[in-house]
Amino acid sequence: MLKLLQPDLYVRSLRDIPLAALKARGIRGLIIDLDNTVTEWGRATLDQEIYRWFTELKKQDLRACLVSNNRDVRVQKIAAYLGIPGISKAGKPRRRAFYQAMAVMDTAVGNTAVIGDQVFTDILGGNRLGLYTVLVMPINRREFIGTRMMRQLERLITRRLVLSEFNSNDSST
Repeated sequence: MLKLLQPDLYVRSLRDIPLAALKARGIRGLIIDLDNTVTEWGRATLDQEIYRWFTELKKQDLRACLVSNNRDVRVQKIAAYLGIPGISKAGKPRRRAFYQAMAVMDTAVGNTAVIGDQVFTDILGGNRLGLYTVLVMPINRREFIGTRMMRQLERLITRRLVLSEFNSNDSST
């Protein structure tokens, strides 16, 4: 079970994701969470740095689809601004929205990655399908109350991930 909660990559933010390395792995499409991954929870605007990151995706010939458990209006507004598809009320970690996103991007399990800030929705959902998973740190501490409660469990998991990463790096020296 713990394996399903472990991301393949853990980074601070979207900007820290090595796009060239993803492409080298054969990744063609990115399923990307919205709240606290792309923008702050409840916010309907983007920082310029994030907008530039999405522009870089297109230059790298990577497809993207926003997949959010959030409501339709906000997800579609941001997706339209970015010029990418968006799926709202996704019900993550259920598989349905992940399959929908891959169909929209014309990608498959072997060439799609999931990027998000939550272990129990984004990472679990992606790992259940065998997708490459990337966990980013939440942009802001402000979030849905249900998410705040799950963060306590997530902290235990991410702390363990950081420690195991440190120990594996330390033993190789």
